[in-house]
Amino acid sequence: MNLPLRSELDPILERTVTASPGVPGVVAMVTDRRGNLYEGAAGKRRLDREAEMTADTVFALYSTTKAYTATAALQLVEEGLLDLDAPAKQYAPEIGNLPLIEGFDPRGEPILRPPKREITTRMLLTHTAGFGYEFFHPTYFRLHRTRGQPSSSSGCKASLLTPLLFEPGERWEYGTGMDWCGQVIEGVVGRRLGEVFAERLFAPLGIESTAFELTGPMRARLAVLHQRQPDGSLRATDFELPANPEVHMGGHGLYGTVGDFMKLIRLWLNEGMGERRRLLRPETIRMAAENQLGARKVGTFPGVASRHPRLAEFLPGPSKSWGLSFLIHEQDLSTGRPAGSLSWAGLANTFFWIDRKNGLGGYWATQLLPFGDPISFGGYVDFESAVYAACHRRRGGDSR
Repeated sequence: MNLPLRSELDPILERTVTASPGVPGVVAMVTDRRGNLYEGAAGKRRLDREAEMTADTVFALYSTTKAYTATAALQLVEEGLLDLDAPAKQYAPEIGNLPLIEGFDPRGEPILRPPKREITTRMLLTHTAGFGYEFFHPTYFRLHRTRGQPSSSSGCKASLLTPLLFEPGERWEYGTGMDWCGQVIEGVVGRRLGEVFAERLFAPLGIESTAFELTGPMRARLAVLHQRQPDGSLRATDFELPANPEVHMGGHGLYGTVGDFMKLIRLWLNEGMGERRRLLRPETIRMAAENQLGARKVGTFPGVASRHPRLAEFLPGPSKSWGLSFLIHEQDLSTGRPAGSLSWAGLANTFFWIDRKNGLGGYWATQLLPFGDPISFGGYVDFESAVYAACHRRRGGDSR
């Protein structure tokens, strides 16, 4: 596909950075089934230093890590090593010991009881197991603030040993399920998640700058996390995920480049065929891209861990379901992306999409809190819209 993208997309990156307020820097890419159609970068890796954003900048991927974890889990399913509907405690025993929390007593003590159902790996992949995040759910936020529940970003095993918020399988709630899925993968393979990824995903996909622990060359190209202040200004922070985490968190723990992630997107665009060999069967890709929630829907996310709570919703309006393990848009989007496309995002305002129908995918990467930053998200929407406008023009008015 020959889309004239640079003249249209470069200005979007530039104005997102130079706007008042803007973002520190951004890297964005677009791919079709064969290779990248566009690679762009603008701004700086850290506002108070000289290093410019470049295409090979390393980002904390946060929740876009989940796409790698889901892919590795599906490989084990194909090999008959992982049963999605068996109790997950067969592979990660500690998950079978977690209680369910019903609230707090007058003294502030958690009211706990055993759950009535077992958690399965399918529930972990679909966010229906009963877990949450302390920055989205008030119960976990209270446990974090008053009971010492470690932050989900701490990299420690104790951060996963949380009570369930509801009966497994009862509803959709975004949380640490994919971190637990990483523990399931480790239990199946008998190796740390980073080693599993390196052997089963990174090597066959030609991925060289993605890992749970930063190498020297990766750190030299690292983008710094910034915080949006109440007045709209930006402040560089020194926050990083733990250098030597106790647990390789399958839900959020990877560092990597956008270029590496595009190779994973192409795996999904090409029905499981990687850069060097097939990693998943076409029928597995199709199954994973189907609605796994039935009539249940994915909604908004209340930000409880902020003085300025916000609701972040991905491309508001159309109804959304969940696959294994991606957001599925069930209606055409205003950007031009069709129904059935897959997507997700990361805490520092990173966003990707996979459009298997048109054979297009993209990734927009910033390093900025809080999540749902309107400047970064607005830039991403403009970016995606421009891609589909170019696609529409090339096809003579038929963008579908």
